[in-house]
Amino acid sequence: MNALLSVVYLVATITFIVGLKMLGHPATAKKGNYVAASGMGIAILGTLLLHGLVVPTMIYILIGLAILVGGSIGALMAVKVKMTKMPELVSLFNGFGGASAALIGLVAFGSQLADATQATTVISGIVIGALTFSGSIIAWGKLDGTFKSVVNIPKRNLINNLLLLGIVVFAGYMVLSGQQQPMFIYLLLGASLLYGVLFVLPIGGADMPVVISLLNSLTGIAAAITGVLYSNMVMLVGGILVGSAGIILTIAMCRAMNRTLLAVVFGSFGGGETVEGEDRAAGSITKTNAGDAAILMNYAKNVIIVPGYGLAVAQAQHVIHELEELLTKRGVDVKYAIHPVAGRMPGHMNVLLAESNVDYDLLVEMEDINPHFSNTDVVLVVGANDVVNPAAHNDPSSPIYGMPILDVEKAKHIIVNKRSMNPGYAGIENELFYNAKTAMLFGDAKAALTELVAELKNM
Repeated sequence: MNALLSVVYLVATITFIVGLKMLGHPATAKKGNYVAASGMGIAILGTLLLHGLVVPTMIYILIGLAILVGGSIGALMAVKVKMTKMPELVSLFNGFGGASAALIGLVAFGSQLADATQATTVISGIVIGALTFSGSIIAWGKLDGTFKSVVNIPKRNLINNLLLLGIVVFAGYMVLSGQQQPMFIYLLLGASLLYGVLFVLPIGGADMPVVISLLNSLTGIAAAITGVLYSNMVMLVGGILVGSAGIILTIAMCRAMNRTLLAVVFGSFGGGETVEGEDRAAGSITKTNAGDAAILMNYAKNVIIVPGYGLAVAQAQHVIHELEELLTKRGVDVKYAIHPVAGRMPGHMNVLLAESNVDYDLLVEMEDINPHFSNTDVVLVVGANDVVNPAAHNDPSSPIYGMPILDVEKAKHIIVNKRSMNPGYAGIENELFYNAKTAMLFGDAKAALTELVAELKNM
């Protein structure tokens, strides 16, 4: 590698790190994306123009066409995607990254591998890339509703563990024996793709944020392996950044759910359906309307808003921001309570509210907001379910028992906006809905909040 290309890669690496740092705050996240993307553009141009190899003109034309087509598709997807579909898009991006790593490994395997180290690198990239691709596609299908939230496979853990062990043993045999028959590598590829499918199929929808984060981490690892294969420092560093960040985020979310990563991987929590014959929570519900809810909030000193996936589905983030501004002008102290796994992907609620220009300082994490619920006049829950379910504290038999939740039940008054009494993604009843302090405001979040804003304006 010539000195100028090394400098280009160093600059690109610095932009990745700076961009990642800027992504940590909504106020700088957009700029951070541009910084990191610019760094990748610099790395690509540097690789194409400064590699020092003799390359036929036709190859440059094909590369240019690939960049044009891929960039156009990516830009179109990013512009057209709705916020409700952002988790699915993230899953697809994870999958494409894994597929790229697997394809690069297959190309490298087609040439003569110099030694066992190179063979290990290539085969690892193929295995990790393939299972990341197929697993991400299944995750996309679950989030999109194409596949069932949970597919119960008899003796799934035994089957998956035996398949994984077989993949590791067979890969080890190929490395040690120097076996480079195409049939063998395609067999390994197929087994890895199958494992990715079987790995994600039994995992419930409530665990999807963790799964997406884990698959994202694996994509980074696959990219880092590819960087090792081609001695490309920018791919190596970029992959390490994605992989390490994904692992840290995965562990953080598991802690937020009071679950181990093994419990997520080998469990099926979050089926999205109630168990037949399950006892419904005792008690009756209290219904309210927009007018009564507006009166309650208008005379409150402080209000906490708890956003959930239902807010994203209804595309009601702009209306809830209008509600927040209206209350603030009337002297009401308004905050947003953010649970780490609210929504369908890591940081989903933060991204959703940032889109409507909600002040980031109003977003308060679970650990910081929980002590304030007991002194809060009104809590408005919009589309959230499992992350506010008191069963996590009160019912040892509940699948979410022990999971840290937002302590909404401690507030003086609670308004819950939902379409219906259907359970959340975890498939269990919510005790909060039957609380004597809770009033249910039924209806589509956007329509209900719009009516609530109109009632407030008339006061």
